[in-house]
Amino acid sequence: MDWIPVVFVTFKALVFGAGMFFAIKWHYERGRKGKEKQSTALRTGSKVAAVFVLSLLGISLLAFGLGKVLGLDLALP
Repeated sequence: MDWIPVVFVTFKALVFGAGMFFAIKWHYERGRKGKEKQSTALRTGSKVAAVFVLSLLGISLLAFGLGKVLGLDLALP
């Protein structure tokens, strides 16, 4: 049973290492093509970030509302 963490951590390191290599390579090659598409990517990224923050706010409000309806004590200590 002691070999399982070693195998899983090694596999995880290899997968993340390969993913980082290809992500850096893709971004480098894309940056060499031209800078004119950079503003479009920035605008799209900001839209995605805004949607993420709004959905996070909505889910947290829903969770706290449901907790209050169910009678959970959600007060800070």
